[in-house]
Amino acid sequence: MYYGGRTNYGQAMGILMLNTTFPRIPGDIGNATTFSFPVVYKIIENANAFTVVDQGGKDLLEPFIEGARELAKLGVRAITTSCGFLATLQKELAAAVNVPVFTSSLIQARLVYPMLAPGQKVGIITANAAALGERHFAGVGIADIPRAVIGVEKSHFAEMFFSGSNKLDEKKAETELVAAAEKLVADHGDIGAIVLECTNMPPYAAAIHEATGLPVFDIVTLTNYVYAALEPRRYSGYM
Repeated sequence: MYYGGRTNYGQAMGILMLNTTFPRIPGDIGNATTFSFPVVYKIIENANAFTVVDQGGKDLLEPFIEGARELAKLGVRAITTSCGFLATLQKELAAAVNVPVFTSSLIQARLVYPMLAPGQKVGIITANAAALGERHFAGVGIADIPRAVIGVEKSHFAEMFFSGSNKLDEKKAETELVAAAEKLVADHGDIGAIVLECTNMPPYAAAIHEATGLPVFDIVTLTNYVYAALEPRRYSGYM
C-alpha cells in the first residue's frame, strides 16, 4: 500500500547550492551525473564564493535554513551543500530539519583519523587556506584532529570561482591540485590520508591518489556513504 502527499518522489539526497555560473564537470557536486542516484538541488540566491568564503556566510544562515526546510518538504532524506566552508552552519542546519545534514566534506576527518597509524595526520586540501579556520573545524567537530592544511588560492582552479570566471581548463586544474597534494605530503611526512574540503575537487581525487598513494576522501565519498545508509543494500548470492 502506498500513500501520497507530495508531487515528486525518489530524490533521497538534497543539495544546497551556492549561486554560481562556473562549469561543473562530472565529479563536481553540482553535476547530477556525478551520482548514481537522483539528487535534487536548491540554489541559495545570495550565496557565492565571496559571501560564504570571504565573508564567512554571516548573513546566510536563515536562507540556508529555509532552503533545507524546502528540501525536506520535497521528501529528501539527507541534505548536503556545495561548499565545505559551510561547516560553520553545521549545527544550526542539522537542528533545523528532521533529516541528516552534512554541510562539509571536512566532517570526514573525524572518521578518517582513527584509521591512521599513531602519529599520522589528516591532510586537508582547501580552496583557501587563509579563510579556513578553527570555526570551520569546530563547526563539524574536528578541532582536536591532528591535521595539516594546504590551499590553492593562487591557481587557475581557484580563480574559476573566486574571480567569477566561466572557464575551466580541466587538465591545468588537475595539475595544480596534484602539485598541492604532493607539496602537502612533502612538507608533512606524517600525512596518512587526504580530505578535500572543496566540493569542486572530487574530479581530481583519482589523480591525487595516484600521485600520493594515499586514500582521498571528498564530498562525493561522503554523499555516497550517507546514501548507502539511506538505502541499505539487499544482498543476494549463494553459499
